Amino acid sequence: MQIDIITIFPELFTSFLKESLLYKAQEKGLLKIKIHNLRDFVSDRKVDDKPFGGGRGMVMKADVIQKAVKKIKKKNGKVILFSPRGKKFNQKKATSFSKVKQLVLISGRYEGIDERVAKHIADEVISIGDYVLMGGDLPCLVVIESVARLIPNVIGKPELVKRRIKKAGFVEYPQYTRPEIVEIKGKKIKAPKVLLSGNHKDIEEWREKNSVVIE
Repeated sequence: MQIDIITIFPELFTSFLKESLLYKAQEKGLLKIKIHNLRDFVSDRKVDDKPFGGGRGMVMKADVIQKAVKKIKKKNGKVILFSPRGKKFNQKKATSFSKVKQLVLISGRYEGIDERVAKHIADEVISIGDYVLMGGDLPCLVVIESVARLIPNVIGKPELVKRRIKKAGFVEYPQYTRPEIVEIKGKKIKAPKVLLSGNHKDIEEWREKNSVVIE
């Protein structure tokens, strides 16, 4: 799978992508992530302008973003724009994105992005929550991590990943590790005995009973 990021702050992504499991996934050839500086697609490096009708801030230009997308997007690629007004991102959407050959993620900044990008350039407009951020960089990383972890061998063997995907949702259950007993606020809290039993059937039943499907 290939993920292309269009941003005006490539350095925000560089360190993160080198200090995580995403870097190992790229080293193994499981995932290819490319960061593109939007300013490189225009000779004067001007990527924004004042909004029509007046108002505060600057608006990122549709023509510049179009140039970048046209250069980057492949035949089967999917272009994603981030906006608080977009469809809510969830586990089902992450699962569907993980099956795409190429994701092109547009990370906006400033006051916003020319609406023609949302309506005529992006394939989908996505929101990661009912709040406003300073830009689309964090939403980009949220989508990349949630999608990449569904790719076999990125964080687990193919059969393990398959077992934890249910109807496009992701199965989550409580996790415990050593020590067996931890003192918290004056109380000794034990890990569930079944997880220490070595009985795989009982463990699977316990996890099934205590799991939730994140959709």
